[in-house]
This record gives sequence, structure tokens and C-alpha cells, in this order.
Amino acid sequence: MTADVSLSGQTVETARRALAARFRTKAIESAELDARMLVGATLGLDLTRLIGAASRRINLEESQLLENFARRRLAGEPVARILGFKEFWGLSLQLSPATLVPRPDTETVVELALEIWRAERHRNPRPRLADIATGSGAILLALLSEMPEAEGVGTDISPAALQTAKTNATRLGFTSRAVFVACNYAAALSGDFDLVVSNPPYIPSSEIAGLASGVRDYDPLGALDGGTDGLDAYRALIPEAAVMLAPGGTLIVEAGIGQSGHIRGLMAAAGLTAERPPKADLGGIPRAVAGRKAPR
Repeated sequence: MTADVSLSGQTVETARRALAARFRTKAIESAELDARMLVGATLGLDLTRLIGAASRRINLEESQLLENFARRRLAGEPVARILGFKEFWGLSLQLSPATLVPRPDTETVVELALEIWRAERHRNPRPRLADIATGSGAILLALLSEMPEAEGVGTDISPAALQTAKTNATRLGFTSRAVFVACNYAAALSGDFDLVVSNPPYIPSSEIAGLASGVRDYDPLGALDGGTDGLDAYRALIPEAAVMLAPGGTLIVEAGIGQSGHIRGLMAAAGLTAERPPKADLGGIPRAVAGRKAPR
């Protein structure tokens, strides 16, 4: 009897438990959550409705789809890749092979950006934002959701990533306030921006092979590999951002483990001042680094 048939006719609750047990045999830490998400996606149900449908029977077509999801998860593919969406800052973002899966660590960049904006919003009631290497558009769209007066531009060297970001902007209703430009970092941008943010590639090349398989095998290499010491992207984008920042504007970048001090040095060399310490993520790692351009 195939796994497909064995799931067909089972209740939603029984199938969910069976799926979680299979995931635990592969030491998947998030076995219970992954099982709930995949069963919910198969049936088109959110968590609340999934609970209410616990006694409902799974049909053959649903069984086959769920088994396909299960095989992919057991092979190491992240749930977000399987479903094609990931929540970030409360926003549901579409993914593609050209984009990273947005991670909670990156929300630290959003948090710091909002702290700075709220403290200085009197300076400019209609701020201009730029998100360098925007990927899925996660940081830019999160900021626009919190800054209704703002307009922003996202750049990426990958046309496929930009198409994903545009799709997300349209789905979330930000088309009138967000534009996307294909270029290497900030090469195609000009003018004064009040806030520039970026989550660039920062993993040292020698460490790529040791990353978790869900990252190494499924995230685009170009969005991970930061060169020999992981700092190549910062060397390129920090001087560019310093030029395009408005007087008093701020650059905020995500940093890898042990990189914040080096990044602050690159910002200082570009004429940006570190007026506050890096903001730590939930794990205590200095994750968001800010540098401010001198006001007039």
C-alpha cells in the first residue's frame, strides 16, 4: 500500500499527527509546526479552521498533494519553499528561486529603521527610502506598511528577484509607492534618500558549504556569498549609499556574526557616523548597523 493511499480516508488530525511523526524521524525540529502548515496548505485552511476540521476525512487528491509536500520536506526543502510564501513583519510574501527566504533576524533592520524614523520624522514628513539588494522586497514593503507617507525604491541585480518584489508590492497594495530598478547595488540610483537599508550577501565563501541544507541548497548563492571575508558587498554599497543619502539621512544594513565592527569601520571611512550601537537580534547578535550622514 502506498503512502498516498494510506493517507486517503484518514481524518485531518490523524494525518497531521502521522506527518509530524515522520518529520521527527528525520530530526526536523519544527515537525509539529511544519505538519500543521502543510496540512493546512493542502486543504486551504488556516490554523483556526484546521482545528475545526480535525475530524474531516482527507480525499485521495488531497492525500497525493500532501504526500508530495511531505517528500519534499523530508528531502530538506524548507516549508516556505514548498508553499512559495513566507510571512515577514506580518506580511505574506511570495518567494521565487531568485530570492532568499526572509528570516526573523532581518526584522531587526526594520525595527531599527522605524526607531530612527519615529525619532526624526519631523525632519521630513514624506521620506524617500531605498532598499539595496531587495530580493523579495521584504524590508522595503515592511517599512512602507509602517510609514504611510513614505515612497521607496528597491534595487536588485536579478531581474527575476525584482519581478517577485513587484508581485509582492502589487499584492500588498504598494504599487503607487514602490518602484524597482535592476542594477548592481545602488549603481542606478541618484538623488537624496532619507533612509537606505540593505540585507546584502555576507556569508564568507568558505562557509557556504557548512550552511544548513535548507539554506545552502535552496537559497540563491548570489544572495549568500559575501566573498572571502563576507564583506565584499559592504565595500561596494556603503560608499554608494553615503553619496545618495540626504544630509542627516541614515544607512542601515544587516550584519553577519562578528561583522558589525568591520561594517562600522567601512561606514566611518565613507563619512557616516555611528550615533547608536548596532541593534541585536533575539539571539543577542549585533544584527542591524546604522550610520548617519552629517546634516547640513
